[in-house]
Amino acid sequence: MWIAMAAASASATSLFLPSSFKLNSPTKNFDTLRFPLLNRRSNGFRIAASVSVSNPNVRTGPDDLVASILSKVVQTDGGVLLKNEEHKEVAEVAQELQKYCVSEPVKCPLIFGEWDVVYCSRPTSPGGGYRSAIGRLFFNTKEMVQAVEAPDIVRNKVTLSVLGFLDAEVSLKGKLTALDSEWIKVIFEAPEIKVGSWKVQYGGQSEVKLKITYVDDKIRLGLGSRGSLFVFQRI
Repeated sequence: MWIAMAAASASATSLFLPSSFKLNSPTKNFDTLRFPLLNRRSNGFRIAASVSVSNPNVRTGPDDLVASILSKVVQTDGGVLLKNEEHKEVAEVAQELQKYCVSEPVKCPLIFGEWDVVYCSRPTSPGGGYRSAIGRLFFNTKEMVQAVEAPDIVRNKVTLSVLGFLDAEVSLKGKLTALDSEWIKVIFEAPEIKVGSWKVQYGGQSEVKLKITYVDDKIRLGLGSRGSLFVFQRI
């Protein structure tokens, strides 16, 4: 599960930070503990903004590209509802956005905060078996959240509805390490599942690697070691 998000099936949906150097915490406080994004998105419509990046006569900047990629991925169940051609469009915009990424994203304080995992090019990667074709028959994903805390902690959480009436939560805590100026590695502890007052840890440690290809005050893009593209939206 993406919460094993870590398992080899999940590409990498975490973040980093080297134990060898210290990073100043961001001046703005992003330590919100709950995520109201589902309410913000459930207005009965999808954002219509879209930008063509294949036409050389159309000039686009990072703000336009950010609006475009969000319009393509919100309310798609993390990418599950998109067709192959739509996945290609998301990848095209993400490639353009890379041109505007800061030179050393691993050192950028904007990576800290809480993030909604709004898209993965392999939609079943975040959440693993819970979001497979069979898993979705029994588990409805309510939210997938990643919290990146200074200096080197990442917490992944998937909230699920089991058979439509029982809430469950799967969480994972990891230690971040920078591999270079763009790539990070996260070693996760065994995941914990909680149903009501009952909770248990299962499995073992896991490791993921992720390249940060873009980050600003709205979104973060990541490329997993197996090629999966992730889009995170700040909460």
